[in-house]
Amino acid sequence: MRLRRLELEFEGTVRVEWKSFLLRPNPQPDRDLDQFREYTRSWARPAADSDAGTFREWSTDAGPPSHSIPPHLVAKAAATLGEDAFQSVHDRLLHAYFAENRDISADETLRAIWRDAGLPDESFARREDPALLRSVIDDHDEAVALGVNGVPAVRLEDGDAAVLGAQPLEVYRRWFARSIAARR
Repeated sequence: MRLRRLELEFEGTVRVEWKSFLLRPNPQPDRDLDQFREYTRSWARPAADSDAGTFREWSTDAGPPSHSIPPHLVAKAAATLGEDAFQSVHDRLLHAYFAENRDISADETLRAIWRDAGLPDESFARREDPALLRSVIDDHDEAVALGVNGVPAVRLEDGDAAVLGAQPLEVYRRWFARSIAARR
């Protein structure tokens, strides 16, 4: 939400392009639910910011997502249908995970998100395109080469550094403003 807000604030100068970073690149189907619940307690810090999205400590019995690739493939498949389709799926993925505690690596969850976004059922198969998997991996590898080791991470185009972690709006605003001024 913060980045979308800044995109509007710096309209014509800043454009957000979401890229993939795989927190769990390899399937881990037997992740410990209690350990994952403990991890989600760390969401309280970003949730406390006044402009934060909805974050809820994991409270369901649904297993934690087993790996990161499936939701990234679905987001990239939606992007092949246009920017609005991508934004709709992206927003729903984040909400399903952080606010509703749904397993966004589960096929049935991803199909439901796709349908909720109003996208054609027959287009869901696009997530199986090997070119999309290559794109997810390339995005991830690019981030790793830049030293990214978590999310969110924000980088300016052609920049060789990233701002890591959920930062307050003002941190991003100052960084964008200084970077824009330096490029003029």
